[in-house]
Amino acid sequence: MSTEHEESSGPPTEEFGELLWYTFPGYVGGLVVGVLLDYLGLQRSGLGQAFVRTFAGAGESLLEGFYAVRKRLARASASMAEAYGWGKLSGIAFAWLIDAASRLAGVDVYGVEGFYIPFFYGLGDQIGGNLSGLIFLRRRTASWGQALSAYLRHPVMLTGLLLILTVPWGLASARLLGFSPSTQVLTALETILANLCWLPPLVGWLAERRR
Repeated sequence: MSTEHEESSGPPTEEFGELLWYTFPGYVGGLVVGVLLDYLGLQRSGLGQAFVRTFAGAGESLLEGFYAVRKRLARASASMAEAYGWGKLSGIAFAWLIDAASRLAGVDVYGVEGFYIPFFYGLGDQIGGNLSGLIFLRRRTASWGQALSAYLRHPVMLTGLLLILTVPWGLASARLLGFSPSTQVLTALETILANLCWLPPLVGWLAERRR
């Protein structure tokens, strides 16, 4: 039985507006680290690239993860935004593994064949966020079919899915046209352009404002 407060409060907001502001500090951090490493003569340092790409491509995921932790510590009711934050945080380690494995396998990380590395730094956390969101919806529905239907109707999940499917084509095209992340600043810029993770929270925030 619903209480009077629950009836008057309307649908719960997902708080994506707060997540929206977490992207840009990562962009700035990636560029600052890139400039510093280039100045120190570490333009092609693999470890340096990992740091630059982590800040530029997943810096917001660290903050979104802190958001999820803060919500849990506050014992707030579970929300899609919180589940999304947990998923984004878990996706960072996957990019590190892909990068390290590629270098050990001898992949030319500066050429066309290495186009997928900035993708996983820029959107690996997005993949984690979308998977976490799908699991969250499954827990709220009676079947995976209903969860998938809700997933494809959710503006944040759908926007994230479109990014995951389209960004690799842009990265591959840029490499085919001759672009190469030969400096740390170029590495940061490539990753920033691949990291469109601000779009799903923006769509979510706009959807909240329309309610």
